[in-house]
Amino acid sequence: MTTTDRTLVCIPTYNERENIVPIVTAVLEMSPAVELLIVDDASPDGTGATAEELAKKDPRVHVLHRPVKSGLGHAYIAAFCWAMARDYDKIVEFDADFSHNPVYLPEMLVRLERCDVVVGSRRVPGGESVGWTLPRRLISLGGSLYARTLLGGAIHDLTGGFNGFRAEALLAVDYSTIRAQGYMFQVEIKHRAQRAGLKVEEMPIVFVDRTRGTSKMSAAIFAEAMLGVARLKLGRAWVAKPREP
Repeated sequence: MTTTDRTLVCIPTYNERENIVPIVTAVLEMSPAVELLIVDDASPDGTGATAEELAKKDPRVHVLHRPVKSGLGHAYIAAFCWAMARDYDKIVEFDADFSHNPVYLPEMLVRLERCDVVVGSRRVPGGESVGWTLPRRLISLGGSLYARTLLGGAIHDLTGGFNGFRAEALLAVDYSTIRAQGYMFQVEIKHRAQRAGLKVEEMPIVFVDRTRGTSKMSAAIFAEAMLGVARLKLGRAWVAKPREP
């Protein structure tokens, strides 16, 4: 990071009390200059209260409480709005369950010096997913291939959730108008970045399946992604080939 950069790592949470203290500790140890925003969706297990205790002990930690659980996409949009209102230069998406290893954060921030968007990628040489069952691996690979086939572009890992953005890049993609949730939010924001002509770079990461807590993946989230990709494809085709007057 340059001396003037302000970086915010955004961590959405819902029932992550087991993970929130160790992940915040690990992120701050790996990148002491960053700040964190925990976006909690009224977790009934007390995640929000634990986050508040962390914030009281360390001024680098902030908490945004949302009244109900309304999806990953809405949580990130709320985090981005919070960051923009406070003039952060770099904003990073990060999971609370250690699927994203904090060891990769310093490299992502270095790459954001030369790029608009950096994608932590499981789909480029050196990247992989570990700890997944065969069915989940096939679903993930199939979903990624489906999205890339329909939408095109150079990004290999459209669904991954470890991503870094320059503040100007988020403004360029008009992030606040994204309505998608789950994996589809990740697909759409990257698709918009490509269409906006932003400089996007993928860096390899090893994604490790969570060992504590419960996955938020569901059939509804998967279905939204499948339908959402098709809608994006139709929208792009309409823009690219308008009807003759």
